[in-house]
Amino acid sequence: MSADADTPSDRMSDRVAGSRLKQWLLLEADRWLVTGLLLGGVFCVLVGVGTLTPGGAAAVRSGDPVETLFQGLLTATITGVTLVLTLNQLVLSQELGAVGDQRERMDGAMTFRDDVATEIGTAVSPARPAQFLRALVDVAGKRAGALRDAVSDTPDPELQTEITDLTDSLTDNADRVSVSLDGAQFGSFDVVSAALNFNYSWKIFAARRISERYDDSLDADASDALDELIGVLKLFGPAREHFKTLYFQWDLINLSRQILAVSVPALLVSAVMIAFFDAADYAGTVAGVDIVVVAVAAATTLALLPFMLLIAYVMRIATVTKHTLSIGPFILRDTDDVNEVEWD
Repeated sequence: MSADADTPSDRMSDRVAGSRLKQWLLLEADRWLVTGLLLGGVFCVLVGVGTLTPGGAAAVRSGDPVETLFQGLLTATITGVTLVLTLNQLVLSQELGAVGDQRERMDGAMTFRDDVATEIGTAVSPARPAQFLRALVDVAGKRAGALRDAVSDTPDPELQTEITDLTDSLTDNADRVSVSLDGAQFGSFDVVSAALNFNYSWKIFAARRISERYDDSLDADASDALDELIGVLKLFGPAREHFKTLYFQWDLINLSRQILAVSVPALLVSAVMIAFFDAADYAGTVAGVDIVVVAVAAATTLALLPFMLLIAYVMRIATVTKHTLSIGPFILRDTDDVNEVEWD
């Protein structure tokens, strides 16, 4: 069986369903831009419904619907702030603990760093997340080249083909991801985005399948080169998951601060609309639309700002989590590239 027939794409956006625009909105786009698009959609829908619905402006001018709407939004905003405080407690709970727990975390982190340093051949592993992941990716690319050289004289054409497919795919993928990680700063989505595009789990599966299928055909040098490649790929998995977790905590903290900030104007807008707005006092149109419809739609949009911001952040966190549920060589979803994977 040809390796190309069942090899999934390295880029995560190509491995999952949906258009490139959808994937960009869910993952890559700035969260404030997504929030703005959501708010723009809400405003347009409210204005459109208020304009096209017979008697829509008259219903708004009756006063009671406006007061009822903003009373609900006022209550919801206060509840949303409480939810944000709960999110903060969730993040903080993972950082708080007795000295023994903190020491255990420290020992685990140092052990893993030492393992990576040994694997990549340095005295100390890099400190910055992007450099740390880039070192693993670069070493994986070099070991793929060493594996290809180790089997260059093999008499088994099928083994030669599978090794070539694996190593060519891995080196190309490693080069692209390494470039993406160059200069990437933790806190932005760039580091996680680049790491998601290194399809390490499939490469572990392919390498282990070659090891089992061609155990008798691999000489000592080729077998060692294959084991070394698998070893560095196995370290990339927990490293990616660790930095992904740290990024989620970073994102949730930023989300909490931003929601707390925008909740104040949202509360004020709702309070002003309840206490001081009287639709009967306003007449006229704006661009052919009743001014009361525009005013209520704009105020509602501003009052919904905290919730749209929350949706924008949660969309990305949920999307990344869904597509990285498994650590290691497991395929949890159907893709266009892989319909059925054979082991033997």
